[in-house]
Amino acid sequence: MSEFKTIKIIKGKGGFGGPLELTPTEEKKYVISVTGGGIDPVAQKIADLSGAIAVDQFKNPVDKSETFVAVIDCGGNSRVGTYPRLGIPTVDIKMQGPAGPLAKFITEDIFVSGVTVDDIYISDGSNSENDDNLIHNEKDEDFDTKYKKIKDDQKNKEESKGFIDKIARGASKFTTIFYQSGRETIENVVTNILPFMAFIATIIGIINYTGIGNIIAKALVPLSGNLIGLILVGVIVGLPFLSPLLAPGAVMAAIVGTLIGQQIGTGAIPPSYALPALFAINGQVGCDFIPVGLTLGDADPKTISVATPAVLFSRVITSPLGVLIGFLLSLGM
Repeated sequence: MSEFKTIKIIKGKGGFGGPLELTPTEEKKYVISVTGGGIDPVAQKIADLSGAIAVDQFKNPVDKSETFVAVIDCGGNSRVGTYPRLGIPTVDIKMQGPAGPLAKFITEDIFVSGVTVDDIYISDGSNSENDDNLIHNEKDEDFDTKYKKIKDDQKNKEESKGFIDKIARGASKFTTIFYQSGRETIENVVTNILPFMAFIATIIGIINYTGIGNIIAKALVPLSGNLIGLILVGVIVGLPFLSPLLAPGAVMAAIVGTLIGQQIGTGAIPPSYALPALFAINGQVGCDFIPVGLTLGDADPKTISVATPAVLFSRVITSPLGVLIGFLLSLGM
């Protein structure tokens, strides 16, 4: 009886799912490589570390009841969900998330993508994805050398293929990357940007209905005819409790900008105040977007809770400084 070991497979850079912690059995001892180019190095390493047997599914098909892990190179059609649907742990060497008609079967507990030979380890029983907590190989001191040779052999096989085959594979890789990027973009728009736009539309509606934007704007216009007044405007719009309310839809900036523009046009305000006025009325820009932007950037909750007030308070300093810099650059206009 073969000595089987538990392995851990973590997602690669830009990948999805996992980590998978798997152990082959006598009933399920085959690692099938469904990549169309022989046994992929990822499949071979999974087999070598776990004690399973790697096979090329195209040349030596194995029944699903005997399959331990399926290694695929699918970029987003039905195949990516076929094996998860059958309950077979699936390793995709391409950067692929849930997609296609079988997307609902592609879950983190049975699927992992973006995997390279460097993302497969003998498990130490921990739940960490840190390489330091995983065992690379217990017996083979020439492990890295061995897999470098496998990679080189795979590369030589690719180079020996015909011109048309190379073009087809290149096009497939290109399409996969951009198809996945497009999918993630649409998903991001639907789940994050559209709800935020709806929220902003509601805030703008409230501001327009209550007239608070007009009230604040008209109160700030008299301060816009001199440098001290503009600095004061910059401080006011940068106040942490006001800036998130003034930012949505740029209502205040649009109104004040229009009124100041009219005053400059009539000669009531010198043209040299145009640039500092621009900095003064836009000190609040983006203050409503800070937590959303941090969330889209995958910031931790603690980072968001600290960064949001930090940025808001920083505007009280940077806004008037912007006015001064704008005024200096406007000298001589």
